[in-house]
Amino acid sequence: MCNISDFEAAVYQAVRCIPRGKVVSYKQVTASIGRGSPRAVGSALAKNPFAPEVPCHRAVRSDGALGGFHGMTQGARMLEKHELLRSEGVAFDRSGRVIPGSFLAIFDSSKNGCAEEDANESAG
Repeated sequence: MCNISDFEAAVYQAVRCIPRGKVVSYKQVTASIGRGSPRAVGSALAKNPFAPEVPCHRAVRSDGALGGFHGMTQGARMLEKHELLRSEGVAFDRSGRVIPGSFLAIFDSSKNGCAEEDANESAG
């Protein structure tokens, strides 16, 4: 088992709930879990030990910029994040930013069914 903090666990649980083809901002994750800061969320995701089950590539900056991936903010890792998102149906503008329509308008990880899915997986 990985040694993660309660905050990191909350971040990973919330990010698990982002559907394919959509993104949320680090700020939206912060609001959903009710603690921390967008920067702290990004730091937790940079060391995500549960990828791909926790799809950290689906969290981006509020302005649509990609932010980081695997602790990197440029280079091959960022191209990988862009391609992962594009392959899932996320749309980008000409400058490479995620378009507003690809963001989840409302992100409340406590109300989107993830807990119910977890219970069903445990029972099965």
